[in-house]
Amino acid sequence: MENLIENLQQDINKLVRPLKQNNDELIEVLKRRLTKKQWKYYKFKIQNLDDNSIAKELDCDINRLEEIKKQTILKLNQEKIKYELME
Repeated sequence: MENLIENLQQDINKLVRPLKQNNDELIEVLKRRLTKKQWKYYKFKIQNLDDNSIAKELDCDINRLEEIKKQTILKLNQEKIKYELME
């Protein structure tokens, strides 16, 4: 999970303050705010797995994976969640 912060910085559009530097705190917020599939998808994304592998792990097809991706990014950009992820 070492590049969790880097991935979050790429995926979140506007960061007003820096992200928390403690990975455990970030993971706790993400686990609480994302659905299980969205959280699993994000973990696999951080590990740089390709879409086919992620779809197989999540037991879904590519179309459903695209929906999960969009929903996850939208959720990460919600003000409430961004606020919790920042210091």
